[in-house]
Amino acid sequence: MSSTWNPSAAQGPGYGDTEDDGVPLPLAVPRWPEDAPPGPDFAAVRAEFDVPEDFPPDVLAEAERAAAAPDLPEFDATELPLVTVDPAGSQDLDQAVHLQRWHGGYLVSYAIADVGAVVRPGSALDAEARRRGQTLYSPDRRVPLHPTVLSEGAASLLPDQVRAAALWTIRLDADGEVRAVDLRRARVRSRAQLAYADVQARADAGTLPDPIALLPQLGTLLERAAAARGAIELGTPEQQVVRTEGGGWTLVARSDLPVEGWNAQVSLLTGRAAARLMLDGGVGLLRTLPPARPEDVARLRRLAPALGVDWPAGAAPGQVLAGLDVADARHAAFLEEAAALLRGAAYTPLDGTEPAHTGHAGVGAPYAHVTAPLRRLADRFATEVCLALAAGTEPDPAVRAALPELPALMAASDRRIRAVERAVVDATEAWLLAGREGAEFDAVVVDADGDRGTVVLQEPAIRARCTGTGLTAGSRVRVRLEEADVARRSVRFAAVAA
Repeated sequence: MSSTWNPSAAQGPGYGDTEDDGVPLPLAVPRWPEDAPPGPDFAAVRAEFDVPEDFPPDVLAEAERAAAAPDLPEFDATELPLVTVDPAGSQDLDQAVHLQRWHGGYLVSYAIADVGAVVRPGSALDAEARRRGQTLYSPDRRVPLHPTVLSEGAASLLPDQVRAAALWTIRLDADGEVRAVDLRRARVRSRAQLAYADVQARADAGTLPDPIALLPQLGTLLERAAAARGAIELGTPEQQVVRTEGGGWTLVARSDLPVEGWNAQVSLLTGRAAARLMLDGGVGLLRTLPPARPEDVARLRRLAPALGVDWPAGAAPGQVLAGLDVADARHAAFLEEAAALLRGAAYTPLDGTEPAHTGHAGVGAPYAHVTAPLRRLADRFATEVCLALAAGTEPDPAVRAALPELPALMAASDRRIRAVERAVVDATEAWLLAGREGAEFDAVVVDADGDRGTVVLQEPAIRARCTGTGLTAGSRVRVRLEEADVARRSVRFAAVAA
């Protein structure tokens, strides 16, 4: 496989491109008719949802000027041996990390690309970033939030380059509890660009480089602490559109590597520290998610026995979900239903009066987005607020004035990205199956309601509607393809009678 697209890459650590990472992928890509069309038209999908692909000339010119003369901070942290951990081949590197021991606990140094040093409020770059909201990832191309001369150049934490960063220094005790936080602008220099699959292999072999040698230990500790806080992590496999060796496309299902979870915990730790800083300072932008509705928890608890899920008395939903095996069809169906627990994520501005709800149910604590400013608009403004609060000053009035506007901008961006992601997968599913009506496949029922449900094929990883009597969530069934309409991006199956 030569490339992999994961629709979650814009929101989190990202995913590597590998077939040898302990995650079950198809052993072979199915062969489709030689006269099949060359592939889904992803450009048409982007056009349909008004994705702004090209940057206006004034934005490009401003980016070139900013890249030629970046504003570097006075504080010099270039001797700190930071490294980045990202998907293979990434160039938009937001985060660099260094871990070491501290009084029986841990000292986390986390450098975040200082986008505020090159993108000023009120500038053409700022206006265009507000129009885009986030970097959008498609299988055939990435549509960046900022021009690549910045996002993959002068502002990216590429190895052996001196860059401006927001440097978080977080001290943790042996239990993973935060004891002290420092944040300041700094000059940094990453020593190496590491890829997830390689880091996982070295973690398994016990040969991780010094800057991240503690990552498995700290990541595991933070995961356990999150579960104890009641954090909810689904961990369901992602549908990924993958380019085949022959230049076509297929779909695979892939779960995170352990190292991706550990790396994400460092990011979540920083987001929790940022939220605490904002709440104490009375100003900022929180990422919130309300607690699961009691009726949704009750419904999931009633469903557990039927899907072979043990729910001990007193256990929180997050603790139950953490013990599931996504390879078990019944557990996968249970996780599908558990998605109902994570509804209502929003950006919540804070300025003077603390909002009624400040927590994030997925994290189990107040949380803010500050670790992906190259790829997400809100992070730049949240970071600017945190930098001011950490320095004991008031945030820039232009930054403060933007806070109430950001929730709507990010919500619009989220809607567009979700629509594009769904359309891309739907288009690929229909394209893969076009002309194969009547063919039968093995599948798992992940959701069922009477004679209608949703099934996931074992190979390729296609998810679609299915009709038939006796559909039961978590069961394995044989299904027949009834429809594969490329123009409508629609796929439909019917269960085959036993």
